[in-house]
Amino acid sequence: MRIAVTGSIATDHLMSFPGRFADQLVADQLHTVSLSFLVDTLDVRRGGVGPNICFGMGVLGLRPILVGAAGEDFADYRAWLDRHGVDTASVHISDVQHTARFVCTTDADHNQIASFYTGAMSEARQIELQPVAERVGGLDLVLISADDPEAMVRHTEECRSRGIPFAADPSQQLARMEGEDIRVLIGGAEYLFTNEYEAALIETKTGWTAEQILAKVGTRVTTLGAQGVRIDREGEEPVVVGCPEEDQKADPTGVGDAFRAGFLSGLSWNLSLERAAQVGCMLATLVIETVGTQEYELRRGHFMERLAKAYGHDAANEIAAHLP
Repeated sequence: MRIAVTGSIATDHLMSFPGRFADQLVADQLHTVSLSFLVDTLDVRRGGVGPNICFGMGVLGLRPILVGAAGEDFADYRAWLDRHGVDTASVHISDVQHTARFVCTTDADHNQIASFYTGAMSEARQIELQPVAERVGGLDLVLISADDPEAMVRHTEECRSRGIPFAADPSQQLARMEGEDIRVLIGGAEYLFTNEYEAALIETKTGWTAEQILAKVGTRVTTLGAQGVRIDREGEEPVVVGCPEEDQKADPTGVGDAFRAGFLSGLSWNLSLERAAQVGCMLATLVIETVGTQEYELRRGHFMERLAKAYGHDAANEIAAHLP
């Protein structure tokens, strides 16, 4: 499958606070919060939803097409992605803006407080998908992930008008989008990716029930944190896949992106939804055990051993046939 991934391209500044955010919040003073957290560590990492997902797919042996906007400071990042199997030829480079920045602090309970500077990401709305499709010989699926909101709407509408299958993954942008835009983003999607909170937020903002949403999308994929993932299709029993056992919890940033990378890779290999979710959960486990969203390594033998332990040898053997 030729899969294009649209989404933010950013540099992550990840910090760790040894205490608990909840202990610093005064209930009757939440209207005038003024807090500064003394952090223990700072890691500057490559990030952004689009590259995170593409990196994971590249590690699994695919050649995903990254579509997004970055600044002229993207050269080193581009070289990194190119080395890991990502097609970066369709990244728009801004003449005036820096690549976006994600600044995130994680506390001892793995709660997070983050800020995001859009920078060049705002120019993603200028990108048209048709030239991308023509360059690569057509697109089988476009994943529309969190990005400039206008770009997300434009990409969705273009997919509909040109008959290109698409998957909706609005995630962080749901907080700033209104119900009508969310309806535009998800209606007619082959797949809808959310976590549990985002699923509830979509229902609240659109006014659609879970059943109505399921009738408007082909497959609804809801990540459940430590409980794994649930996959719903209209008229079928849900598919629930648990997470493999973790060696450690180092940093949750990028776990959802890794799941999407593994799941899409499984779809590209023509695996069942259950098997695709198992690949996604295994890849997500590697990310949570690593600080940074693209710092993990996929060692084939180790990956397959853990897959077999979590899901059985039949699942591992079926998936092994596709791993590089």
